[in-house]
Amino acid sequence: MIEFFWEIGVSREYLFSFWSMKTPFTLWAFGIIRDEQNRVLLCLRNDYDFWNLPGGWLETWESPREAVIREVKEETGFDVEVIKLTWMYSKSYHDDLVFVFDCKIIWWEITLNTEARDIKYFWADELPVNTHPKHIERINDALKNLNTPLMKNQIKDDFIQNIKKL
Repeated sequence: MIEFFWEIGVSREYLFSFWSMKTPFTLWAFGIIRDEQNRVLLCLRNDYDFWNLPGGWLETWESPREAVIREVKEETGFDVEVIKLTWMYSKSYHDDLVFVFDCKIIWWEITLNTEARDIKYFWADELPVNTHPKHIERINDALKNLNTPLMKNQIKDDFIQNIKKL
């Protein structure tokens, strides 16, 4: 049905504003990418001095699966295939809903950019001290290899505010 509106020249932005489809939540998607040794891929951010999983927020009309594929490509240069949804997290203090997917690299060429200044694999029990705590939780949850995706609430922390003060 939506394609019909595009075919007759109605823009996504107009349709979005007309139907007031703005979600009360910010939606995020992150990828757990492991190498053959089961190490996890992390990106060192440019804007803050901390490591995190590749990912970010969803664009308008984008699915979480599409978002993680796009975000991983933007931050690392890797093309990935989504294997499965592993966890969903609510962050009610921010009205965020976070999707975490197991992903497999299907093509790669490391590409550093304005978002990531370094990209490395780490053992889950040897993550850098400046790894975002929520991402550590997501990594540990994903490594449990559950068959069914689960959802849980992530509590508020002041990690980014503390990093800004350094």
